[in-house]
Amino acid sequence: MLVFATLGAPERRRLADRRRRRDAEPQPDPAPVRTGRATVIDAGHPMSGAGEANGWLQTVGEADLAAELAVLNRALHAFRLVAADPHVHAVQRSQALVARLGFGAGEQVADGLWTSARELVLAPGRQRRSRALAPQARLAAVLGARERLLACEELVLRARTDVDEGRHREAALQVLVALDAALAELAADHLAALLADRVTELRAQREPVAAAAQAALSGDLDEAERRTVSFTVSRIEAALRARAAAAG
Repeated sequence: MLVFATLGAPERRRLADRRRRRDAEPQPDPAPVRTGRATVIDAGHPMSGAGEANGWLQTVGEADLAAELAVLNRALHAFRLVAADPHVHAVQRSQALVARLGFGAGEQVADGLWTSARELVLAPGRQRRSRALAPQARLAAVLGARERLLACEELVLRARTDVDEGRHREAALQVLVALDAALAELAADHLAALLADRVTELRAQREPVAAAAQAALSGDLDEAERRTVSFTVSRIEAALRARAAAAG
């Protein structure tokens, strides 16, 4: 069961009030914003009692949270399609303001409450300063028109999302387009000489990826085809990282 709630919603006003223009203050206070709460309830596996529930609570962690986050993202993906809204997107672990795992009874958990719960705090990842600053430097180069973005960069991001969310058919179709774009763009890039080995590696994946995409048109992929799709996504990503590194 999945329960959504909106928290901190501003007071509703009459339509005329919402449409009325008002002068803005020179130094306005930050406007309050709404937040959403999603509660995933595993009603199919009830606990036998407080002892079992407390024992379970002592063992849960990020892996359990990832499984529940996958449930939420499947629902969001379904809503994206039925609402035909391309701006609905998956939720990442790092975007959660608060993450809790717990247990409760009846309406309690439906209201986002619990008998007992644990809050999971995501530890910040550590990386070298040079690596942390690299995206900022490239962003400055792109915004300053000193470097151009490639179409395959966007396309492979879409394929990566499909792979990570287990949408294997969509991933197969998407990665074929991303691969063709990468082969064309990297071969014509001003850094093509430095990326020749990468392009050769990607070209070797064209036939198996095309076969996987063709299979996706008629049904689910087998395990070998899924591995081909996932591997190809990772190799396009590696080629793009090599290009970014070569560009300095």
